[in-house]
Amino acid sequence: MAPQHGPRRARIAFSDSAAKQLENLTSEAEIHALDRALVVVSVDPDVGEPIPGSAAGPQLREYADEVERVRLLYWVTALRKIIILGSDAFTAVQSPVSA
Repeated sequence: MAPQHGPRRARIAFSDSAAKQLENLTSEAEIHALDRALVVVSVDPDVGEPIPGSAAGPQLREYADEVERVRLLYWVTALRKIIILGSDAFTAVQSPVSA
């Protein structure tokens, strides 16, 4: 019997501005966080919260992962291809250390 495969992942493409953001990633932690967020979105494209807007254009979605501290802005095509419009690393907020 052939092994069962999981659900097929959606294909991901990057807009020009998102591709430029990728070029500016320098730390391994940022790359790792973005990679994990892309995997989540590719497995379940509807995981992101819909962003209210015009009904005339594509439904924009935002996926935010507070653990990995990354946010994606994307839309899903009719063929379930994900177009990444941009990504952002959350700014780290340092809490004071009590002695």
